[in-house]
Amino acid sequence: MTGRFTRIAAIARKEFIHIARDPRMLIAVLILPAIQLVLFAYAINYDVRNVPTTIVDQDRTPASRAYVATYRGSDFFDVRGELPDVEAVDAAFRRGDVRIAVVVPPGFARDVAAGKQAQVAVLIDGSDPNSAQIGSTFTRALNTAYGQQLQATWADAQGVDMSSMGRLEPRVRTWYNPERRSTDFLVPGLMVVIIMIVTTQQSAVTLVRERDQGTYEQMLVSPLHRVELMVGKLLPWTILAFADMVAIVLLSQLVFKVPVRGDLGFLGVSMAVFVFCSLGIGLIISSVAPSMESANIAALMISFLPGFMLSGFAFPLDSIPVVLQWASLLFPGRYMMEIARGVFLKGVGWAEMYDQLVYLCIYAVAAIGLSAWLSGRRSR
Repeated sequence: MTGRFTRIAAIARKEFIHIARDPRMLIAVLILPAIQLVLFAYAINYDVRNVPTTIVDQDRTPASRAYVATYRGSDFFDVRGELPDVEAVDAAFRRGDVRIAVVVPPGFARDVAAGKQAQVAVLIDGSDPNSAQIGSTFTRALNTAYGQQLQATWADAQGVDMSSMGRLEPRVRTWYNPERRSTDFLVPGLMVVIIMIVTTQQSAVTLVRERDQGTYEQMLVSPLHRVELMVGKLLPWTILAFADMVAIVLLSQLVFKVPVRGDLGFLGVSMAVFVFCSLGIGLIISSVAPSMESANIAALMISFLPGFMLSGFAFPLDSIPVVLQWASLLFPGRYMMEIARGVFLKGVGWAEMYDQLVYLCIYAVAAIGLSAWLSGRRSR
């Protein structure tokens, strides 16, 4: 047993020396992840605010101006002046000047004064479906609130007592992210995606590089077992990836003010196992790739696209096709994404997420075992 640990330590030391002699690799592993986190966290934002909006007020009355003022007072709508007619709205949509147009027709004030249902047209640019859907929701909510205000004002003017009327007033409370900040949701996911991409891509070239340098065959004829070789090569990258995790957690606290409510020890153990999974995938690629270029391309394809699409980072897994939901089970990012967001936002730990950690452990053992088998098969 002591001899096995000694051999693993020797391989790990050799890998550390190789990494330390390559400044570009150190920059790619230790500095780029932090830069990527900052760039992605600022660039990707699901919070839709200040949507460019225009007004077509064809009534020109105090009542219509009071209605338009509700849009000007909202954080969601950024009212950028008025247009004379609907034809001008079409031209503004085509130029991309505005996303929403509110058209107040003639007779608006008359209908309001008579207690009738006043008609208002809200035109939305649907070329961005996400913004269009959110814009529609905000517009309906604003008009509902304004309509209730008008109804109460009209009833008071008519001497009608509405206090005895039944009313439904839902009180919505958002747990875990009460301010609904997209940054709180994105940063834990970015940590998982970035570390997966970096570790997979760096480990994907490690065996290919050894073969190119002629040292791979020397290691195979040594007393080293293939699993010892793989574990020895993984250890330095695991330590570096763990350093990345610590840096990202600190950045999330200091720069983005994202809370960490759960068990940091559980997050650290889970991340270490997740790194072994990602490195195992990289070693599988390295075992079969004929060149460093093909290894880099394969690692990018296998880590980047599934990392964003099949881990739950960009879209809820429940909303994607069933076939892709099953396919997501083949990528460790799915399990680590649950753990990271659970620890950061929900305050979970071992009791709630142990099953996800078990899946990661099984995945890590399978990935490292498969990479050892493939490397041995290639050497024969």
